[in-house]
Order: sequence, then C-alpha cells, then structure tokens
Amino acid sequence: MIRVLTYGNFDLFHVGHVRLLERASLLGDELYIGLSTDEFSFKGKSKETIIPYNQRYEVLKSCRYVTEIFPEFHWNQKIRDIQYYNIDIFVMGDDWRGKFDFLKEHCEVIYLSRTPDISTTYLKDILK
Repeated sequence: MIRVLTYGNFDLFHVGHVRLLERASLLGDELYIGLSTDEFSFKGKSKETIIPYNQRYEVLKSCRYVTEIFPEFHWNQKIRDIQYYNIDIFVMGDDWRGKFDFLKEHCEVIYLSRTPDISTTYLKDILK
C-alpha cells in the first residue's frame, strides 16, 4: 500500500486542484491531504481564505481521489504527519520546488507541475 500526502488551502476549489489531486493519487494507492485551517492560512501563510475550513473539507471529501483529510495547523507538523500516517510519497506543486527537500529522509518528495492559467490567486484577483 503506497500512501501519498499533500497539503494546501484548496480555497475556491478549481480544475488546477482537481488535476493536482488526480496526478498525486496516481502515484500511490491512498491520498492524504493536510488541509490548512483558516487560522493557519491567515497567520502562518498570510492568506485569507474565502471558503471556511469546514466547507473546503466537504468539497475535498467529495473528490474521488482523496482517501483522508486532516487539519494542517502549522508548518512544523509535516514530519509528524508523515510518520503518523506512514506516508511513502510527499507531493507539492512545483512552485514549492526545493522547499520540502528536508523531508527526503522520511519519504520520497515529488514536485508536480501546476496547471497553467489557473490559480486561486488569479481567481481572487478577478473577483476583486
């Protein structure tokens, strides 16, 4: 059983999120997601979410690629999560390339290319 892990806000869920989750799920048998809480998004990432955590959780839970979702409270929980969930592969978008290489001593780390022409930041800018 190969377990894959990714993290994110997944605010304003869009096709880029779907494609990331699909590609991540193809790397293993189960896909785990650390979903950033509203507080962590705002204080730890300096990002204000539009959709509250409980609703983002519901949207992700409905996605066929997702096995399990748990809250991401802070940056430093990743090693603990990898160990707790017995993760084999850690996946992030390539805009994070190199930032999580320190996790390579705990699991394989893969950076996937982003879907062109779509991002939550782009959608928020349009809505403004």
